[in-house]
Amino acid sequence: MLAHYIDLIAKIVEMIGVLIMFFGLFFAFYKAFRDTRGFTHDTYVEIRQTVGKSILLGLEVLIAADIMATVVTEPTLRDVLILGFIVLIRTFLSLSLQVELEGRLPWQKKSEASPPQAPVPINKD
Repeated sequence: MLAHYIDLIAKIVEMIGVLIMFFGLFFAFYKAFRDTRGFTHDTYVEIRQTVGKSILLGLEVLIAADIMATVVTEPTLRDVLILGFIVLIRTFLSLSLQVELEGRLPWQKKSEASPPQAPVPINKD
């Protein structure tokens, strides 16, 4: 009985993951065209960043749903291997998307925008 409810919750979480990606696409276009007057390079970059972030979030939610769906059943070695490959593929996609969006690996430090400047001497004439 409990397995049925957990399986149902896993299906709902899967649906939420897909909806995050779906609505993220529409939100990206809405946000970009609301803020700008036309399609420019900056608009393209903003749409790309927003869509990428929604895909990342959706993939994380889908991984959680897959784990729930596998744990609820009596997992066989085949089921665990399939889950492992799914998680591996989605993790690789998430990692490559994050590198594409941020231009760095997740474990690298964020680069500072500009180094601190030396103080300007003041003339007291």
